[in-house]
Amino acid sequence: MDGAVTAGRRAHDYRELDVAVDGGMLHAGVWEPVDTGPDAPAVLLVHGVTASHLAWPFVVERLPGVRLVAPDLRGRGRSNGIDGAAGMTAHAADLAALMDALGIDRAVVVGHSMGAFVSVVFAHLHPERVSRLVLVDGGLPLDVPAGLGADELVAGILGPTAARLSMRFAGPTEYLDFWRAHPAFADAWTPELERYLAYDLVPDGEGAFRPATSYATTADDTVDMNTGTALPDALAGLRHPTRLLTVPRGLQDEPPGLYAPAHLARLLEEYPDVRHERVDGFNHYTIVMSPAGADVVAEAVRDELGARTV
Repeated sequence: MDGAVTAGRRAHDYRELDVAVDGGMLHAGVWEPVDTGPDAPAVLLVHGVTASHLAWPFVVERLPGVRLVAPDLRGRGRSNGIDGAAGMTAHAADLAALMDALGIDRAVVVGHSMGAFVSVVFAHLHPERVSRLVLVDGGLPLDVPAGLGADELVAGILGPTAARLSMRFAGPTEYLDFWRAHPAFADAWTPELERYLAYDLVPDGEGAFRPATSYATTADDTVDMNTGTALPDALAGLRHPTRLLTVPRGLQDEPPGLYAPAHLARLLEEYPDVRHERVDGFNHYTIVMSPAGADVVAEAVRDELGARTV
């Protein structure tokens, strides 16, 4: 994949690496700024529940002069061979190991969807590694009924997104055709999106292809972020400046999105230090994986990077 391009020239050099973590190797992408020295500010980008580090190139190319690091979270992308359970605490430990491997002491952390929940827990467990948090359509508790089992939680929250993990495809063409019919991307199909989707497809060992994301890991994470103690503990001890962006449409481009207005109002009253911004015109995917959505997220990141130095 080429480095990010700004105004007709490359703004970043892109590379991939693997880092040893508990249970295996964590894969990640790194975008090093071309025109900035070793003092470039660092931003850690944490993707959603069935995504990968290639969810972020739209945002990356809008942040010249910034060092950007994005893992494939365990159970996803090229980190899908890691053994052991997932959960917010395990992901937080992986992020710390990634920063250690790259010599990054502290970063602005940006999390999308489940990555926002991971980011909140990471900031709680490793506070010295985080300067500020940007949460994109995630990170505060979802409005889910109590007492649901793992499969019911996954189906209720993710719906067809989870069902896709058990599907098999003849190859990349069939997989891309499947996604072209997805309502979230009806008006947001791009070459960057195709690269992201093609990266997600891996052989199933029986002559077909499947999404790289592990259903078992997805279930572990969904249960942990909705019923575990890591997230409420982290929110109760939230100490970093935190900015939350929410959108009015969900995973299937449906209203009201992950956070219905009444539920969100209760959350913002409970966590008054979280600075909230509603961003109209986007769904849960396009706020990150479209040019216009990435404009909004990148602007928020630039603001937080500026505040970091004040």
